[in-house]
Amino acid sequence: MQLFYTPALTPDTKHYTFSKEESKHIVRVLRKREDDVLQITNGKGTIFSAKITLADQKNCRVAIISYEFQKAKNYKLHLAVAPTKMNDRYEWFLEKATEIGIDTITPIICDRSERKVIKAERFEKIIQSATKQSLSAYFPKLNPAISFSNFISTHQNEQLFIAHCEEDDKKSLKEILKTQKDVTILIGPEGDFSTKEIALAIEHNYVPVTLGDTRLRTETAAIVACHSVAFLNQS
Repeated sequence: MQLFYTPALTPDTKHYTFSKEESKHIVRVLRKREDDVLQITNGKGTIFSAKITLADQKNCRVAIISYEFQKAKNYKLHLAVAPTKMNDRYEWFLEKATEIGIDTITPIICDRSERKVIKAERFEKIIQSATKQSLSAYFPKLNPAISFSNFISTHQNEQLFIAHCEEDDKKSLKEILKTQKDVTILIGPEGDFSTKEIALAIEHNYVPVTLGDTRLRTETAAIVACHSVAFLNQS
């Protein structure tokens, strides 16, 4: 099944016209014709079946014939991850985390961050493509970049963890994670969180955790954290 993404669709929608770019892709590239049925998600949990009524490369139109809700996970995963020096590494993380199953992503700017500006539009396209590839009806939310201190002071959740490389007393994520509960995990930049940032996180009830015995790159640590949470919630 091939899945298309159109956030404007609701259960009340009867007809829809794709953008020029998407219409060209559907008609010219995929060679879809009138009466062909497409699967479309609004990224909010609903998958629609829609029949093509006009196979035009500039204005492909469909009629909604049915829809169904995809069951949501019974937990929410929020990863706050520092941007990597190389954009392609962060894009790789976004793609894989979306495929595995993540709900919210927040780029956090830390004391040791080498990159402080993100390409939000590019990142959104990566997430959109990965969402369609994984046939998920839920589109992860990408928040604007925010400073570490501002994120810590404004964000609360059921379970709060910070993964860092300092030789402090840390718990194994798999040992202390409570399944079926919302969770937020902080992942630092290439140079790790500063001692000040770790202390600030702990003051705000973040629990230091380890993701394994080896030192991981930022994007690898984020994927390990994402997969660990998903895997433990399936057990």
